[in-house]
Amino acid sequence: MRDPAPVVSVIIPAWNAATFVRRAIDSALAQSWTAREVIVVNDGSSDATGDILASYGTRIRSITQPNGGLSNARNRGIREARGEFIALLDADDWWLPDKLARQIDLMQRHPDLGFCSTCARIVAPDGTETGQWGCPRLDGTLLRTLFLRHGSIPGSGSGVLVRRTLFDRVGLFDETLRSLEDIDMWMRLAAVAGYGCIDETLTVIVKQPGSMSRNLDVMRASAVQVMRKNRTLLPPDERGALWRAGYASVLADYAKWEYRSGRRMAAMGHLLAGLLCSPLRRGRMLSGLLVAMALGQPL
Repeated sequence: MRDPAPVVSVIIPAWNAATFVRRAIDSALAQSWTAREVIVVNDGSSDATGDILASYGTRIRSITQPNGGLSNARNRGIREARGEFIALLDADDWWLPDKLARQIDLMQRHPDLGFCSTCARIVAPDGTETGQWGCPRLDGTLLRTLFLRHGSIPGSGSGVLVRRTLFDRVGLFDETLRSLEDIDMWMRLAAVAGYGCIDETLTVIVKQPGSMSRNLDVMRASAVQVMRKNRTLLPPDERGALWRAGYASVLADYAKWEYRSGRRMAAMGHLLAGLLCSPLRRGRMLSGLLVAMALGQPL
């Protein structure tokens, strides 16, 4: 007889994750909420990831597939899941023991919520804390806030729990995006469902040094793509000036990272594009950044 369906399906995509995936899996298995399954999608790993997954036996469901990328691996796990809720966890992050229990309690008490997350602690690969990621301060709705500040949902791909039925409404992760696929998903979810945030640090995110500078062009292009493709999710009266303000803010954020990477001319060009896009709402901020960059000031 097949085991009864779990309440929560934990989805862990893993690609060449042998050095850290055990920590993620162990944190999922150590959850105080026990009515869950742990699905690890081995996304074409060429290291010892497969051997590590095999060592868990029946405590996890291990799925091996050719490399398809993060979104593809997440989508495979979601399709295989049997739980009422989907909890996402990246292979290099981990959870505190009560993370799922606190989220399930929130979702069961508030059936109007479609997804939720928790506060997160940000650490370096050696475990040194580098920051805290708190619950968002909303500018009206969450959807509006996400267009103005992409990183509003703490924990992002490792902190969010979603009602599985919502994926039937909004679709799975966009496999055409090379980055920011999580922001794209949160926008689509926020357009149709309520969101809650637990003001407790229950998720731990590992920040790899240099990851931004290495992937800067890909991330900026993906951010622009996400902003453009989801513009129609906003109410008609927010698709104009508000969207342009958010678009200009995205350009400004990546311009600052370009400037810090030594690409001053590219950064200033993107600031000018943002200034043309939203001169009234973002003009002062963008002009200040332009002057600072022209003078070579630290940002």
